[in-house]
Amino acid sequence: MPQSLARLHIHLVFSTKNREPVLNDDIRDTLHAYMATVLQNLNCAPVLINSVEDHTHLLFDLARTVSISQVVEDVKKSSSKWIKTQGAPFSTFAWQSGYGAFAVSESNVETVR
Repeated sequence: MPQSLARLHIHLVFSTKNREPVLNDDIRDTLHAYMATVLQNLNCAPVLINSVEDHTHLLFDLARTVSISQVVEDVKKSSSKWIKTQGAPFSTFAWQSGYGAFAVSESNVETVR
């Protein structure tokens, strides 16, 4: 086959360290936009990013040239560094070390959204 095609929808979930409720309304929208940019830089199309005080959900299309673990590493590392620049309350921010990543069928993307 001369061309490659991959259409993989991923629902990624990860929490703040110790489930600290620090993702407040003041940074939530800009955090989501920042994460979307990180995904786009990896050629992963963001579908929807949302969060509550202690965890975040990302729904995106996984690029065929990158692994889930690489996406997780890049999104968590970049966003953690960014959050730490958002003022004194976030200076010690960290994500938990684990994550959940789930494949979403094409027919269920809208339900997950």
